Amino acid sequence: MKEEYDFSGGERGKFFREEAKLNLPVYLDDEVQAYIQQRASAKGVEVGQLVNEMLKQEIKLIETVK
Repeated sequence: MKEEYDFSGGERGKFFREEAKLNLPVYLDDEVQAYIQQRASAKGVEVGQLVNEMLKQEIKLIETVK
């Protein structure tokens, strides 16, 4: 790396897009991932769809207990 960088010609926010969507990576334990992949395959759905369904159910349970 250089000791110093020249940002005098830079433009703040040039690549910022307010409507941009951020998808967070989620890392699952191997056994959890294997289980979810098996369940998704058995249901004939994508893993992401199954995970979203499971999380929505968990949120409902949490909210009913509040």
